[in-house]
Amino acid sequence: MTLKERLTNDFKEAMKARDEVRKNTVNFVRAAIKQYEVDNRAELDDEGVLAILTKQVKMRKDALADFEKAGRTDLLDSYNKEIEILMSYLPEQMSPEKIAEVVKETAAGMGIESGKQNMGKLMGAVMPKVKGLADGGAVKKAVEEFLSE
Repeated sequence: MTLKERLTNDFKEAMKARDEVRKNTVNFVRAAIKQYEVDNRAELDDEGVLAILTKQVKMRKDALADFEKAGRTDLLDSYNKEIEILMSYLPEQMSPEKIAEVVKETAAGMGIESGKQNMGKLMGAVMPKVKGLADGGAVKKAVEEFLSE
């Protein structure tokens, strides 16, 4: 079953179960996928759908900080539930230790030992290896820690 089919089935199940949060969250993702397909006149495969799911999670995580500053705990709870639902469709995320290991291996392969000037090179080499498996912020943190050692 493709990811799009799974989203459609989960949408139907959420409607039957009257689970408004899940129904709305899945519907937002399906709409984002449809919008991308219409704009680009292309059918998305699972990898493309994963990219949209990742983008949706990132958007919600970015909004959490704003809600916290504004004291909107009602929206915080709602967005946390949405993030949890979206994360269930993504592959299991890498641990910080595993990300650090990938950074070290990549740096060793490139001959990079330290220095902030190598940040861009190292990030550019690491990100394709962890695409969909790790958050960009976590990778950036691991690369900064490695380069400052």
